[in-house]
Amino acid sequence: MMKNKDNLCSTVPMRTAKIGYIVLSAVLCVLGVIIIAFPIDAAEAFSMWCGITFIAFGCIKVIGFFSKDLYRLAFQFDLEFGILMVILGIFILLHPDRSARFICTALGVLVLTDSLFKIRITLEAKRFGIGTWWATLLIAAVSGVFGVILLFSPTEGTRILMIFLGVTLAAEGALNMSTALTMVKIIHHQLQDDEQGKR
Repeated sequence: MMKNKDNLCSTVPMRTAKIGYIVLSAVLCVLGVIIIAFPIDAAEAFSMWCGITFIAFGCIKVIGFFSKDLYRLAFQFDLEFGILMVILGIFILLHPDRSARFICTALGVLVLTDSLFKIRITLEAKRFGIGTWWATLLIAAVSGVFGVILLFSPTEGTRILMIFLGVTLAAEGALNMSTALTMVKIIHHQLQDDEQGKR
């Protein structure tokens, strides 16, 4: 009974990170769809919801980095990205009146960088023998393209810019959801590294 309890406790950070990844990825997708459908109306509420979501996602990424899932792929770069997302989320909340161009540029850089690292992760997943690596690779490539478009989009405060933003957020949400679903493996009898070392 005690052994089962220890095993459950050892997987709590991993489960928290995986579930959080999936839920917040879905939130990003929903935000993206709303912005695409109502680009002008969504602009006013964008700062608050996007800031909150980025802070929450950043915290989940940090938790994921310190958890030890079986493959050790999905969360390996998430300490840096988690901290960056928290900082960006706080900035968006504190400065909602800042230029939409500035915010979109920052998001474009973040999404593009995340996509490039996810591409690297998928190549490692291929070597691991994960059969669905190509799906995440494809989504990462699409997300990266929209990150570049958002980064270099010349428009500011327009309907087109908000639509690009919505598509980019939705693509980023899909990328992170695919990563969590295909590359985070949790087994019931899995132990953390320090517990394994004692055996």
